[in-house]
Amino acid sequence: MFEVDADKSSNLLKISFSGHVDPEQAARCVEKVRAFLAEMPEGFRLLTDMSGLDAMDIGCTPHIRKAMDLCNKKGIALVVRVIPDPRKDIGFNILSIFHYRRGVRIVTAETLDEGLKALGDQP
Repeated sequence: MFEVDADKSSNLLKISFSGHVDPEQAARCVEKVRAFLAEMPEGFRLLTDMSGLDAMDIGCTPHIRKAMDLCNKKGIALVVRVIPDPRKDIGFNILSIFHYRRGVRIVTAETLDEGLKALGDQP
């Protein structure tokens, strides 16, 4: 399952994954991201929270790449990923090298609190 939300006032796009994510869900997630990006200004921040993720099918990779490309094209400035279990990372760091331009800051946190601190949204 996934949830996508945007807060234009704080220039933040949020994507949360939970349970078991399959390619069909990942494709729907990309379409929601596309819709929210239409309203986000250049220089926005992205919080990807995988705290509740049990598993993500490897078939989700093309959809993750597409979401990264869309964010890159829109002018993303900061990516914060919350990945409590590194075994559930399907290669986000490697994908980032090829799908985000230089200068996009990427932070990986183990907890949501750490992620929020990296965003500057929490003391």
